Amino acid sequence: MLRPRRRGLASINSEIRDGIVPAAGGLSLVPSQTSPAQSAGKRNYRTVALIIACALFMEQMDATVLATALPTMARDFAVPVTHLSTALTSYLLALAIFIPASGRLADRFGSKTIFRLAIILFLAGSLLCAQARTLPFLIAARFVQGGGGAMMIPIGRLVLLRSVAKEDMVQAMSWLIIPALIGPIIGPPVGGFIVTYLDWRWIFYLNLPVGILGVVLVTLFIDQVREERPRGLDLGGFILSGLSLGCLLFGFETASRPGELRPALALIAVGLVAGALYIRHARRSEDPILDLTLMRIPTFRLSVIGGSLTRITQGAQPFLLPLMLQVGFGMSAAASGSITIAGAIGSLGMKWLAPGLLRRFGFRHSLVVNGLIASGGYAVCGLFRPAWPVAAIFAVLAACGFFMSFQFTAYNTIAYDEIPPSRMSAATSFYATFQQLMLSLGICVGAGALRVGMLATHRSSPGLGDFTLAFLVITAVSALATLWNMRFSSQAGDEMSGRSAVSQKDSGQDRSA
Repeated sequence: MLRPRRRGLASINSEIRDGIVPAAGGLSLVPSQTSPAQSAGKRNYRTVALIIACALFMEQMDATVLATALPTMARDFAVPVTHLSTALTSYLLALAIFIPASGRLADRFGSKTIFRLAIILFLAGSLLCAQARTLPFLIAARFVQGGGGAMMIPIGRLVLLRSVAKEDMVQAMSWLIIPALIGPIIGPPVGGFIVTYLDWRWIFYLNLPVGILGVVLVTLFIDQVREERPRGLDLGGFILSGLSLGCLLFGFETASRPGELRPALALIAVGLVAGALYIRHARRSEDPILDLTLMRIPTFRLSVIGGSLTRITQGAQPFLLPLMLQVGFGMSAAASGSITIAGAIGSLGMKWLAPGLLRRFGFRHSLVVNGLIASGGYAVCGLFRPAWPVAAIFAVLAACGFFMSFQFTAYNTIAYDEIPPSRMSAATSFYATFQQLMLSLGICVGAGALRVGMLATHRSSPGLGDFTLAFLVITAVSALATLWNMRFSSQAGDEMSGRSAVSQKDSGQDRSA
């Protein structure tokens, strides 16, 4: 017997990483069976879920608050505002590098130990960020902070899976996603208030009480669980993949700056060589840290490619929009923050409709049509001008959040349609790594397009025309995903969405008639 349930943790974790509000509808069918042994002593799901939510809330708040503060931070550091993109990129890069290793560390040293260590590392990075007096110091501190963030959510997922009985998992997930609903909504106005009326360093100090509470609760209430036979760390693969990702990303970042073409090309060359060496290593290793053979699975491959192109746009938008409103429009950080929450509100509105839409239209049709609409919405953002009514800007941003959130709900669900249970952990690590890499690359693309516009107009700071160019560039990138969305099978994901069951019911009614 099959019963509908909410989507798996891997999919919801992906949506949280994409910076959207998770959809919580029934998008998968699983056997309805519960092990009595597994149920015994595992009724504290609210406590466990809320402890993990502390870490999630802290990470979500930090990310959304910081984007609003970039222009003010640039003035304090006496650097062009486009250079602050590196501070965002270094955090996301740390996520991409350390996420693949997080599960293996938990298996070897225990999920409680690594989860607590991740929170402490995130707090240490936050303190370092608050003490930064130069941009290079801030970049290094953000990387440390990202190392903690990379382990918090994946390990939190493992803690939940290992601590909560199956029949309580749906209720536990409802408690877990509360901060994902709250963080993106209150983050921008909180960031704007801090930057306008306090010091931007308080952004990082806000993490301290939440993080300390999380450490105490983990120590008191989370059980220590580890694998009896943990997998090897694949140190060689970890070094090669990290070197490749880091050099490529910072190479692209450096290339967007004037007079730094040579070091940028050198970084890109080292990244390509390290990437080629990792591919060779992965083919010879029995258990590589990033399993490239997963790309042979059609729905997973198409979701990775199409989702990667779309995430470039999603990564660039939170970087470009606050800059446009504050630098281009002359708004205060508080006013900017009160507008940029529109995307999170639109995302929240989507979560109730996504399951029904996917069940009605299927994944391929939804991805193609909705992808083009979502891309077009970000093109409209490039046309914003100070004369636009605030209500109109808010409405466009809410629509962008709605459609882009739906797009990632579909990608993050269909990616696991053909993944066998034995490879789910490897698929989650691989998908999350590319997710973070593309969000980071989106910041690079947005900053690079902005820089090209400034060079063409001989400006020292970006003007409205430069922002228009940047938004059109990132729109074109996400629109390219349509070529891969059209390659999905028309039946792809029908069982996950329940569409096949609806079709069979309709067919049975037609035959009986």
